[in-house]
Amino acid sequence: MTPDQIAQRMHGRLEPAGDGRVEAFLPSPVVHNHAPFLYRLADGTLACAWFGGTLEGKSDIFVHLSTLEPGAPAWSTAARVSSDEERSEQNPVLFVDPADGRLSLFNTAQPGGRQEACEARWSVLERAASGFRPTAVRALDLPLGSFLRAPLVVRDDGAWMLPLFRCQVRPGERWTGRHDTAAVAVSTDRGEHWSLVQVPDSEGCVHMTVVRLDGARMVAFFRRRQADLVHRSESNDGGRSWSRPAPTDVPSNNASIAAIRLRDGRIALACNPVSAAQSADRRVSLYDELGEGDDGRADPQGGVEAVWGVPRAPLAICVSDDEGLRFPWRRVVEDGPGTCLSNNALDGRNLELSYPSLIEDQSGDIHLALTFHRRAIKYVRLPRGWLGGSGDGTRLA
Repeated sequence: MTPDQIAQRMHGRLEPAGDGRVEAFLPSPVVHNHAPFLYRLADGTLACAWFGGTLEGKSDIFVHLSTLEPGAPAWSTAARVSSDEERSEQNPVLFVDPADGRLSLFNTAQPGGRQEACEARWSVLERAASGFRPTAVRALDLPLGSFLRAPLVVRDDGAWMLPLFRCQVRPGERWTGRHDTAAVAVSTDRGEHWSLVQVPDSEGCVHMTVVRLDGARMVAFFRRRQADLVHRSESNDGGRSWSRPAPTDVPSNNASIAAIRLRDGRIALACNPVSAAQSADRRVSLYDELGEGDDGRADPQGGVEAVWGVPRAPLAICVSDDEGLRFPWRRVVEDGPGTCLSNNALDGRNLELSYPSLIEDQSGDIHLALTFHRRAIKYVRLPRGWLGGSGDGTRLA
């Protein structure tokens, strides 16, 4: 599909797509759309937040939100729910406070491509006639460079656990991704104050996604800057401490992942199961199109090798029946070249199918949102049983 063809379908209407699937391209007033986050509200409404503007890293990037009410034929017109005109506002995370039912938006805000200077922010979203609007926007008391992506988890004692990664740099340098580490921000007073729990030996592990198991046991999965393999960590004390991340058998292309525990107990991992070893495609950095000059991104010293440009396709759901140690089965949701050597959404070069967000509803249907060629956010509903049982699907190489 060309960018113009995609734009023609960005009306939000639900359309059957065979195999029991239902799809929609979400309405958006902007040309660059990325990093969707799906969330189910108490009344069954689906909310999807993402960031959009002209180009990732520019100050016209804001967070947008669209909703799909139960039984509705289409997603709503997108409302802009952030407003900083000096920073690029990215990576939204939605969360409903179980104590009072308020819908919160967490997101990042950075100057240009400088992720090491980003703030983690929090606002409460109120419903209005035109959709949602933000109130009480403030920065979290976390170190600069605290970057978000994955869902917030409520701990057994009621504390909020917000997975993040720390975009760290050496003195005098700017962010390259070489020194990123994983952590969990914890608040015991419903977001007023935060402390950090570091994941040990996690350099290169980002987009930490926490999955509850039984009792106090949890597992977490990580995208890898090295574009090698998705990694996994364990907690046996309700998320208060974490083990050193270890590799799974799922390739990582240094793009976002999403993981959930299915109603039948298996773990579903949505990702692009491609690694740097499978492609020679490379780009200098995530922000090499911003024209920010010699910013030190080619720093060869220290940390890990951050690999950019590995194709972001296919978009698949991988399934594990051993708590995420191995994912021997997968089913492809979207496929294509996955070319991501440019973030430009209008010249037709970007063909990525990436950044999945994944939930399962009470009926067993799977709901997924993804970045479609940076031009649009695509929603896909997969019917119960689409993933099959243990042993179904295509075995990973």
